[in-house]
Parts: sequence; C-alpha cells; structure tokens
Amino acid sequence: MTTSHSLKAAAPPATPLTAALTTHLASLLPSSSRDSLRTSVLPSLLTSIAATSTALRAAQDVSLAGSSNSFGDDQLNVDVLAEEAIRLCLAQCPSVVTASSEEDPIEKPVQHTGLPFQVVEAEQDRTHGEVYTVAFDPLDGSSIIAPNWTVGTIFSLWDGTSALGASPRDKQIGAVLGVYGPRTTAVVALRFPGEEKGVCFEVGLSDSSEAGKGQEWDLIRPSVSYAPPPFKTRYFAPANLRSTNTHAAYAKLVAHYMAENYTLRYCGGLVPDVVHALVKGHGVYLSPVTETSKAKLRSLYELFPLALVVECCGGRAVDPVSGENILGDKGVEGCDERGGIVCGTAEEVEYAKEVLCG
Repeated sequence: MTTSHSLKAAAPPATPLTAALTTHLASLLPSSSRDSLRTSVLPSLLTSIAATSTALRAAQDVSLAGSSNSFGDDQLNVDVLAEEAIRLCLAQCPSVVTASSEEDPIEKPVQHTGLPFQVVEAEQDRTHGEVYTVAFDPLDGSSIIAPNWTVGTIFSLWDGTSALGASPRDKQIGAVLGVYGPRTTAVVALRFPGEEKGVCFEVGLSDSSEAGKGQEWDLIRPSVSYAPPPFKTRYFAPANLRSTNTHAAYAKLVAHYMAENYTLRYCGGLVPDVVHALVKGHGVYLSPVTETSKAKLRSLYELFPLALVVECCGGRAVDPVSGENILGDKGVEGCDERGGIVCGTAEEVEYAKEVLCG
C-alpha cells in the first residue's frame, strides 16, 4: 500500500512574511524574471513548513500509518501529515508545475486545487512563463521523532518542468531546510545559472498571537556562511560509526577527529546535523558508503539540496567514494538514485576526501 494525496483537506492559510523578510527577498530577487519565486513560490514553501510544524505539534501519538511509500519504507502518521500539508500548499502555487517527494517518488503535474484554470494561466503569463519543479523530503528524520528530537523538511527547487536528467549545477536554483525543534526555523539557499556562490539566509517562525498577528516568518540571519579560520571549536558529525569496524579509512578519519579534540555533535537527524554546522560556523558531516553500509541518501531529495545549501554558505559537498562534487553536470535519471556525502567547512571536506578517497 503506497501513500496517496487526495488533497481533500483545505489548504492552510498563507503564513505572512514580516516587512524585514519581504524587503530582504526583494533585495535578493529584484529582477522581474523571478517575480513568482519571490512572491509565490518561496512564501508557499515557508507556509508549508509552518503548516507541518503545526501538524507535528498536534500529533502527540506518533505511530505507524499502516502504509508504505513506493520505496517500501513504512510510513508514520507524521510522514503522511507532512506530505499532505506540503502538497496542499504546492496546489496553491501556480508556478510550481511538477512535484515529487520521497514518500511519493514519481514526478507528477501539480493539481492546482481550488485555483481556476484562468488564474493559473494568468499567473504563469504574468511571470513570463516562470515555472518550477519541487522535489521534497516531507519529514527527514521521522525515525527519531518519537523521542521528540529535532527533525526537518528538505526542499529542492528546479527551473523547468522536471528535475530528472537535468544538471543540478545549472537547473537546481534553490533549496530550503525546514527545522522543527523548540523553534521552527528554515535555511534558504538560492543560486542561479552563471553565479559562483549564491546566497543563503535563515528565517524563523514567530507567534505574535498576543499582538493579534498570529504566526509570521521573520528574518533571523540575512547571510549564513561558514566562518573563516582559525576556529575556536571544531565539530564533526559522523553517521554510521559502526562501519568503522570494517572501513579502515573511516576509522582513521574518526580517530583523527578524536585525537585533535574535535567536538562530537551528531543527533541522527540529517537536517539538524547539517544546520548545526551552519549555526556554529564550522563542522563536517559524514555519511560514508562501504561494502557493508550501502548508499542510503537519495540524490534528488537529500544530497542535491543539502549540497546547494552548503556551497552557498562557502562550504563543499563531495561524494565519499569518488571524491567528486555532489553538484556537477550529471543529474539523475530516476528518483531513487542514492549516494553518500561529506559536507561542511571546505578545508575539513578536503581533508576527509583525501583520507576516504586516497
């Protein structure tokens, strides 16, 4: 039994942006060729994160949903809630024409529920045919949500009507990491063709109900980047430490971090582990691939968007087997293509690459 998204529920109300955030987006996207990205697409993605946050806080009973996704993974009720919330928000965004998720990994046209065809056509015409594809992991880290640990949502935003077969270096123009913890925050990265670095900023969901405003997204950090050396504290987040028993190079790398007094910060949640380094200004996240530990991270829903965020912050993201950059000209032909990742501070990634790849 696979997941479905009938979209019978009403779409959540749009979560407004504060004046500071609106102004910041306008400064980053002044061109009329990206009007929809500024006024519709990014606000819709942020609204879906707010809606998911609300749904998670109301879901006190975390349990199996009795269904599985197309990869055969058992779904939790919170996986289904997050998927539904995001689909409902995408259905209100005319410029997002195609979507796929880790829970429903088939690219399909977005059904713009509740929007007359004339409205969709007029919006796309107003924005000069500006159309996007969204690939998303609705609830990354759902296996650690029962003990109330921090989890996240991952969005990958592509120019055009499909992400399959497209160059992630040229066609993936945005990524958003939603973080659900004591606070709800999001890290947003944007980079367009021809740009070398791109931009990254952080927003937070505030509740101004006492002032009668309700929830709204505000700007936390207008610019997010890794810090330059020297580093006061150095961090490492090693996934699957068990593989050090059979992977000599990984064991050597972990031993190096311990000998050099790096601080271990690993919670088992991909999004919070990567975002932790962005908050602290330093860190390296490692998800190796070995003979006994096969690749598990899906390129379209995890590796590509994480790599874009990291690169926009001045870091690097490479494949732990080949040492090649995650973001290159080679895209994916299918939604289930997987790999590992080493990402974070550029100098740390280069050292890890030398040890793991020789």
